[in-house]
Amino acid sequence: MTSQQKDNNTLLQEIGNHLTGYAIPTPQPIIGAETIQLIVMREILDYTVLRTEETRELNTVVTPTSVTKGEDMIRVAFLASKQKAAESRELERMLRSAVNTANSQIQNNDQKLKIKECFLKDNLCLNCPRCGLYGATSTESGKGNAPNIKHRIEYSTAFSLLSFGDVESSVTFNGIDDALQTTGSPKKGFALGTRYAVLPAKLFPSVITLRGVTKEEFVLVIKTLLATKSYGAETRVGGDVRNHILGIALGWEEVITALELTLELFDVKDSQITEFAVKTILDKYKGYAGNKDRVNILEATKVNSLVSNAQDVILDKVFIETIYKHIADYRSIQTSRG
Repeated sequence: MTSQQKDNNTLLQEIGNHLTGYAIPTPQPIIGAETIQLIVMREILDYTVLRTEETRELNTVVTPTSVTKGEDMIRVAFLASKQKAAESRELERMLRSAVNTANSQIQNNDQKLKIKECFLKDNLCLNCPRCGLYGATSTESGKGNAPNIKHRIEYSTAFSLLSFGDVESSVTFNGIDDALQTTGSPKKGFALGTRYAVLPAKLFPSVITLRGVTKEEFVLVIKTLLATKSYGAETRVGGDVRNHILGIALGWEEVITALELTLELFDVKDSQITEFAVKTILDKYKGYAGNKDRVNILEATKVNSLVSNAQDVILDKVFIETIYKHIADYRSIQTSRG
């Protein structure tokens, strides 16, 4: 039976089997040590603006070149907040479309999903899977001491595999006067400008850490990672990125950081950055863990199977009801403890 022929129950069961001991049955307000780390290679596919300052320059940082080369290197920094923002919004859009699609297939209004809409950042519902994963603070007045939701997905800054000089591009642009079909002059408001961006075909190794998540939430994160294609500022004219999941580390703690991953991969030739190379690195860092007996570095075949099964899970009415009920139960536990 191929993965495409499996139903959701079978797919989720197989995913749960791979994550046994590291995915929990339902989300809990008090988070345990169960940790899942996703090793992601973010491949830039178009000019991408990774900046936060008004100077319009790219975010940069000085790091060692690699684990074997101690000299400093300037790298472009893909800030954690930029990764999180794009993926959080993609998950919100995906959930909204899944609910609408499920409801469109139901004739009886009483049986339709009744989901409160959630909007970043001033109208968080505190009752949806996105709030449950990314955390949320009550934004409604008159709620008193309503408990907030602690995040269970964590990002860290990703660093360009190559140096700033190898990945950066600056493009000069100007405005066009429609009437005269000329670039005009600065006095008329058509001044020349410069756009600093990361060149296409550049790599940013990244690590995403999940704490105390369910197998259903794992599925949502995988789907979100593969579905998110636009990052950075000025995505209307660029920012295309493809996320590749190259490894999964299970444990009771974080096994590796994004900077460590980047420094290790720098010594690996481009053509050899594979799932096997990533597993070799993760096996090395398993030796540094506080609970080595609880660390499980998945083989490439298992990583690919998990990702494929997550892709094939259908966000149908039953799945949606399950993930929303998990958060409702989570909030109920919070309230009872308050």
